Amino acid sequence: MTLCRGCGAVLQYDNPSAPGYTPKQGSAYCQRCFRLIHYDDLTVSMRTGIDPDSVLDRIRPMDALILWVVDLFDFEAGMIPGLARKLDGKDILLVCTKRDLLPETVSHEKVAQFVFRRLKEYGITVKELILASGKDSTGVQDIMEAVDRLAKERPTVVMGRANSGKSTLLNRMLGEAVLTSSRYPGTTLDFNEITINGRQFVDTPGIEIEGSILMCAEEADLRTILPAAAVKPQIFQIHGNQTFFIGGLARVDIRAGAKATAVFYISEKLRLHRTKTEKADELWEKHYGELLQPVPAERAFAVQTVKKEFPKEDAVIDGLGWLCVSGDVSGITVHAPKGVSVTFRKAML
Repeated sequence: MTLCRGCGAVLQYDNPSAPGYTPKQGSAYCQRCFRLIHYDDLTVSMRTGIDPDSVLDRIRPMDALILWVVDLFDFEAGMIPGLARKLDGKDILLVCTKRDLLPETVSHEKVAQFVFRRLKEYGITVKELILASGKDSTGVQDIMEAVDRLAKERPTVVMGRANSGKSTLLNRMLGEAVLTSSRYPGTTLDFNEITINGRQFVDTPGIEIEGSILMCAEEADLRTILPAAAVKPQIFQIHGNQTFFIGGLARVDIRAGAKATAVFYISEKLRLHRTKTEKADELWEKHYGELLQPVPAERAFAVQTVKKEFPKEDAVIDGLGWLCVSGDVSGITVHAPKGVSVTFRKAML
């Protein structure tokens, strides 16, 4: 049995539509990985990822250090159901990737304070936290030193949500692009053992991100939705009830008084449109799919409304980003595609 060097799938020569297919005998990579690496072309979509229970149940009996990778920009989506219970007592090294997507003016200390506050709220304990970049090797040396210190003679299991940046991080640790990495969720398909500096690492399949907008968006729109560089805050002063459309992917209604502020942290490629809430329904129906785009694969939206609880409060839409409201705001209503998770939290920044 030969495994694809890029994603860990068993190589096979019979079914072009199934994972692991390669038309070439003796190839180190399946056709999917080859085309992703060389052409950024997705031939077989596995973006649903793997069920979290199946991954955690396989990791739980292993005597290993757990290197948990979380996308800092999409932090709430990185939280895994059952992690605190199933990996209770395990040594966990948390690596938050894509630090470079946050505004450069935000200090590492402030980011770390946010991470530890949220972990406490989720009931998760980790040994150490390391912030890493998604575009260069920042944090890699710190990770290797932490692994030496915490793993001792044990292997290190690398886990995280699909699209969290696991394979990209491991490639940086390897010093070469061995594992397949791309913007498409679900790139790693099976447990994949590799050796780095004489240490054993096990790359695991990305855990499903069923609550993410990435799951209901067209794959051609991922270039627009996923930021490729540091996100610049888009700041709006609000007087009275205002509605913002994030393309055709989401709508946010803000109930405000005389003076309030809304700051959006989303990809600059996504177009924001602002209107008075009283005109929002008309604009949505008239321009959906034209002025308001991209749109999800299915036009079915769910609505969540909350009262503002904190002086500065975030409304997070998994896979899309978040907005922070402050000032004279009484409530926030988010319209997002059905199944997409929306989290309201004390402001991150």
